[in-house]
Amino acid sequence: MTATTVTTTAGPTGPAGSTPTVPAPAPTRYRSVPAWVWALPPVAVLALAFLYPLALVVQQSVTPDDGGGLSLDPYADVFASEVFRDALTTTVWLAVGSTVGCLVLGFVLALVIAFVPFPGGKAVARFVDVFLSFPSFLITLALLFIYGSVGMANGLWTDVTGAADGPFHFLTTPWGVLLAEITYFTPFVMRPLLAAFSQLDTGQLEVASSLGAGPLRVIRQVILPEALPALAAGGSLVLVMCLNEFGIVLFTGAKDVTTLPMLVYSKAILESDYPAACVVAVVNIAISVGLYSLYRVVSRRAGA
Repeated sequence: MTATTVTTTAGPTGPAGSTPTVPAPAPTRYRSVPAWVWALPPVAVLALAFLYPLALVVQQSVTPDDGGGLSLDPYADVFASEVFRDALTTTVWLAVGSTVGCLVLGFVLALVIAFVPFPGGKAVARFVDVFLSFPSFLITLALLFIYGSVGMANGLWTDVTGAADGPFHFLTTPWGVLLAEITYFTPFVMRPLLAAFSQLDTGQLEVASSLGAGPLRVIRQVILPEALPALAAGGSLVLVMCLNEFGIVLFTGAKDVTTLPMLVYSKAILESDYPAACVVAVVNIAISVGLYSLYRVVSRRAGA
C-alpha cells in the first residue's frame, strides 16, 4: 500500500522546479462520551436535593411513632380528622378564589398597561418584573400597615369619628388572606400576558376598529383568543403557588384560617406529630403535582 500524499502549491523548491510532497497527518480520533455520563451530575443533584428528602417524607408518613413497621394508620387517622378536611377545603377554595381574582385583575391591568398609553406606562411594566422578586410576607406586612387593627385606615377612622376602634378587621379572616394572595400573585399573571400582548399584531386591532367593532368586542374576539395560552400558564402557576402558600396565612394572623401548609407546621412544630405532618405534606404534594400534570395535558392538547 502507498502512503497518502498531499501536493503543496507554494512554489518550486526542489531541483528543476519539482514540487515536494509531504505525508498527510494521521486523522485525530476523539473518544465519544456516552450521553448517560453527562446526565449523571444533574440527576445526582436532583436526587440529593429533592428526591431523597421526598422519599424520607413518604417513609415517615407510613411509619407510626409507636413502631411496628410500615403502616397506613397515619393516613387513616389524618383522613378521619375533621381538622384535615377543613384545612383541605379551605386550601382549595382559597387557591381557586385567588386564581380567579388574579386572572381577572391581571388581565384588566395588563390590558391597560399594554394598550392604553399613559405617562409612566413602561416604568409600571418594569415594576411588574421587580414585584415578582418580592417575598410574600412583605406584601402582607404592607396590608397590615394599611388595614390592620392599628393600621392607617383604622387610625384615620378613629381620628375623624372619635370612635375607640376602626371598622377594618377583615385581614384576620379568610377574606383578608384572599385579598393578600390576589395582591401578591396578580403580577405572576400579568407577566406572561404582557409578553403575549407585545407579540400581538396591532394591525388586527386597527382593522377590527375600522370595521366598527367596539372596545369590548375587540377584546373578546381579537385580544382574548391570543391571550388564552398566557392566561392558562399564569393561572396554573398561581393555583399551584396558592395551594402551597404559607407566609401570607401566617403573617396575616388569621388564626381561624388553617390551610394544608399551616396544618403541616402545626402538626410538626407545635404538636411534634411528624407522621401526621408528613401525611398532610404528601397530600399537598400529590395535589400540586396532579394539577400541574393536568395543566400540561390540557395545554398540550390545546397547542399552547
